[in-house]
Amino acid sequence: MSGTSLDGVDIAYIKFTLNGLNNWSFNIISSNTYPYSDEWLKKIKDALHYSKEKLSLIDLEYGEYLSDLINVFRKENNIELIDFIASHGHTIHHKPNEGYTLQIGNGKVIAKNTKTKTIYDFRTHDVALGGQGAPLVPIGDALLFSDYTYCLNLGGFANISFEKMIAPKNYKQETKRIAYDICAVNTVMNHYVNKLGFEYDDKGNIAKSGNLNPFLLEKLNHLTFYKKRHPKSLGIEYVNEKLLPLIDSFNLEIKDILRTFIEHIAIQITYNLKMDGSLLITGGGTFNTFLINRIKNLSSNKIIIPSKEVIDYKEALIFAFLGVLRLENKINCLKSVTGATKNHCSGLIAINN
Repeated sequence: MSGTSLDGVDIAYIKFTLNGLNNWSFNIISSNTYPYSDEWLKKIKDALHYSKEKLSLIDLEYGEYLSDLINVFRKENNIELIDFIASHGHTIHHKPNEGYTLQIGNGKVIAKNTKTKTIYDFRTHDVALGGQGAPLVPIGDALLFSDYTYCLNLGGFANISFEKMIAPKNYKQETKRIAYDICAVNTVMNHYVNKLGFEYDDKGNIAKSGNLNPFLLEKLNHLTFYKKRHPKSLGIEYVNEKLLPLIDSFNLEIKDILRTFIEHIAIQITYNLKMDGSLLITGGGTFNTFLINRIKNLSSNKIIIPSKEVIDYKEALIFAFLGVLRLENKINCLKSVTGATKNHCSGLIAINN
């Protein structure tokens, strides 16, 4: 798994157990994150502007890169038994409203170089069915983390997943899984922290030292994306075209930008918590203590911070689970979440020949 915050490639070795009808449990046996080199960071960032031909080449090259990391991971952890590899790859383009999404990291290359069946390209089929192709994690939230009222991920973007009551049919109470992107998080925060020479704002201390700018905060909170109904999703294009130009127009010190943007994130998240209950928070943003405290201060929900392993590898865990469901030919993509025309089973399978 590689997310939009560009922390690196997350790899996890996981065992899933089915203990009855849809009663799944998991065990993360081994896990590691491999940071990107400066060369790969530049390639991935530049790929947004690549031609179609050059994108095809980096798709293959990134597949080779992921294969090498997987083989290193297997050797480091003495892993011999593998049923399959599930690879999200890395999102370069995400324009579902134009019928297009692209995750590089060719699955056929991975299957060949690792000599292991590989499941990949989880989003394209959903977009072809009229969906957003995101978020895909909610099926895992529903089947692996059903004890929590809300599941919130703080990565490059904040996305949320929960069960929503729908109008009863034939006097039978029903719920459906709802999920969507809320706002940008690390894609914006890291952009500005990088200018100061840091990879990220450790515990949110830089943001905490800044002053909140109410005028920028008001502009951010009134962006048209927040008025849209779900399903809805965000991509790096939105950050580059909408958010960064708006923020830069205020000519603020970086610490003040970070302070204001954290308040914006906390406001948008708590606005979307319509029910009282428990809120499970995962993703890299969980380590931003200042952000978590702002969410706690604005919310009446019980905040649950799980183990570091689950915080760091929940997305990798769930994409592995999407692979399990794909091999079982079971639904792994929900129309109530993405807006597709139907529930479906998504992902291509590459066999090592």
